[in-house]
Amino acid sequence: MASIFTQILNGDLPGHFIWRDEKAIAIMTISPIKPGHCLVIPVEEINHWDDVPAELAAHLMLVAQKVAKGLKAVYSPKRVGVMIAGLEVPHTHIHLIPVDELTDFDFSLQKSATSEQLAIEAEKIRSALVQQGCSEAECVRG
Repeated sequence: MASIFTQILNGDLPGHFIWRDEKAIAIMTISPIKPGHCLVIPVEEINHWDDVPAELAAHLMLVAQKVAKGLKAVYSPKRVGVMIAGLEVPHTHIHLIPVDELTDFDFSLQKSATSEQLAIEAEKIRSALVQQGCSEAECVRG
């Protein structure tokens, strides 16, 4: 059975996209720790991050860096934190979280967000990315 991320990618489940190219997507997480918490995900279903081919891993990190610049522009955090936990969905994904302190990585702080809240945050991030010249964000504009 396809992972939840593949179902979102295929349009079978809703998702709030902020990036899409032939190898990767970035979407808002439905249970953010902080506003702007999003995920960078390979299109290809790969369960363990350490099984991701080197070229694809490099691409995912490049996408994460570009999306992080959008998060910085929108939220002005001290840092954009990166985490690969891999426990909740068997499809590699990189968490990007605007952080101001180490406690911002606490997943017990996750709260369900409404579709409307996620749409608003996604639009802010997409707009920042488009302003930074990322056409991959323009093509997923809601």
